Amino acid sequence: MRNLVAAFALMTTPALATEMTIEVEGFANGTITIDLLEDVAPNHVVRLSTLAKEGAYDGVVFHRVIEGFMAQTGDVQYGKMGMDMRHAGKGGSSYPDVAQEFSDLNFDRGVVGIARSQNPDSANSQFFIMFEEGAFLNGQYTVVGRVTDGMDVVDQIKRGHPRTGAVSGKPDVMKKVTVTE
Repeated sequence: MRNLVAAFALMTTPALATEMTIEVEGFANGTITIDLLEDVAPNHVVRLSTLAKEGAYDGVVFHRVIEGFMAQTGDVQYGKMGMDMRHAGKGGSSYPDVAQEFSDLNFDRGVVGIARSQNPDSANSQFFIMFEEGAFLNGQYTVVGRVTDGMDVVDQIKRGHPRTGAVSGKPDVMKKVTVTE
């Protein structure tokens, strides 16, 4: 009976949530808080959490920012502030790519998705935050989280070229990224 009570207590205890906090500096200044969705994309949450805990995201720029669409960041290989920004967005991390974890969650305003190439299983370190709803991404890209605080900061991120999203001049940067569980 004691084991049954203990098992029930574990089932009714809320799951630990992983929260990512991004301190943004540049045109936009402030903090973005993201609830990472372990139950939706567990392998991607592990990847983002690992890179954040290693400090790999610190100093990485928002390299592709398209008005009315999204702000992309996370290129820990070529996207650090001070690097040649012509290569930002072409890299990943030293870890292998992560297979897609598509879900039925919609790409609404504030949703965080995982960037990838044409190959659905090519996700690595890059992610993006939606400015507006993007239904054409639904079921095609992995949803990994939701902004829970700081959408005003997201809205202020310096925009790039209207078609390519390439940010000219000095882009906004993730000064410090932390994860708590």
